[in-house]
Amino acid sequence: MENLVIFVVDDEKNIRRAFELILQSEPGTVESFATGEDCLQRLAEITPDVVFLDVLLPGKDGLTLLTEIKQRSPSTEVVMISGHATLSMAVQATRAGAYDFLEKPLQKEKILLTLRHLQERRALQARFSQLQQSLGEEYRMVGRSKALQQVLQQVARVAPTDSKVLITGESGVGKELVAFAIHQASPRAQGPFVKMNCAAIPEELAEAELFGSEKGAYTGASQRREGKFMQAHRGTLFLDEIGDMSLTTQAKVLRVLQDGEFQRVGGHTVLRSDVRIIAATNQDLEAMVRQGTFREDLYYRLNVVPIHLPPLRERPEDIPLLVEHFVQRFCSRNNRRTPVIEPTVLEALKHYAWPGNVRELQNLVERLLILARGNRIGLEDLPAHVLSPHQAAQAIPPGSKTLSQVREEAERAYLLRCLQATGWNVARTARLVGLERTNLHKRMKALGISRPEPSTKRETPTKN
Repeated sequence: MENLVIFVVDDEKNIRRAFELILQSEPGTVESFATGEDCLQRLAEITPDVVFLDVLLPGKDGLTLLTEIKQRSPSTEVVMISGHATLSMAVQATRAGAYDFLEKPLQKEKILLTLRHLQERRALQARFSQLQQSLGEEYRMVGRSKALQQVLQQVARVAPTDSKVLITGESGVGKELVAFAIHQASPRAQGPFVKMNCAAIPEELAEAELFGSEKGAYTGASQRREGKFMQAHRGTLFLDEIGDMSLTTQAKVLRVLQDGEFQRVGGHTVLRSDVRIIAATNQDLEAMVRQGTFREDLYYRLNVVPIHLPPLRERPEDIPLLVEHFVQRFCSRNNRRTPVIEPTVLEALKHYAWPGNVRELQNLVERLLILARGNRIGLEDLPAHVLSPHQAAQAIPPGSKTLSQVREEAERAYLLRCLQATGWNVARTARLVGLERTNLHKRMKALGISRPEPSTKRETPTKN
């Protein structure tokens, strides 16, 4: 048992002496008081972990003293003791914040068991606090770029509301972090944050995953199972990669968003769940709506407040901060010494295109820390594909090309990469590079960039 500071408040000398004898072999200190006023006077000097408090006291009664103790020291646990307790008295004490209620005559085993339960509770609370802190660190959005600050401003505005949010951005850019930031800043922060990756769930299991299932609803359903909507009750449900959800499942989700009611698979009871929906996708849902692969009505239900998270290549100034964040987190978890990263490394990372975005950067930092041969990380430690843009520039013999030729070649290569990343969607590419669509068409023509011809091979349509 850990060292505890224990107060005993009872007007009976024998009770105070009994506590001292019972706890004398336990670690910690015990202080006893005959009146509530004496206890409060000492409370101003030291904060006890536990107070055993008699209900009937001269002067201030125990229930009044309980309220004052919890106001002054919310972390102090109070155990009420009485030889004439009633049910209403116990209920009143519990509502006022009492941890337990012991009846006289007191038993040694009961007192020690109560203290052990209290310590277990404190240990769980400490563990929970650590988990919350580590979770907050895991989901912390790092960066000072103007683009990221605009996103954070949007998060601050939408979080206090209950509006649905659609987060868009490339894979690995941190859409889940935005969703969690909205949840944490919302009135639902004390509720659950439940995630579902729509791309990872087979279509035949998606309904049961979302709405739950009754025992025997399908092969292997040996017991009732709650779905994501019930798990997220009074919290937030984050539907990641919503663009990969089948049309059948989309229709069922739309129905829940419209009337708030659903049934478990194999069940008949109508259920309701108080849930805020945040969805995310790396696909162009507007184009999918036009193609008929995403429901238009569901799109407009989800896209109440759109938030676009820019790719890492558009905010290179955030890269040094992200590197520092990932280094500190990895070294802290693995009890490793923090290495020195040379400025040339950070400069090279800022010039890389990061097709995998923040997730790719995190994985690279972890790899560098694992494979580093000393306490310094230099250019020689970076993989060739990250260095290639730097090496290409350094490989140009001085005077062999004009600066305009170098710029033109770099611009052409970059535009080609962006067009390929967006599937040759000119509108999305224009947003990526910060140009008007018409201006992008002009630059493509000037640089000799044209969309590759589609394959002439055609599949023979099957007749229904």
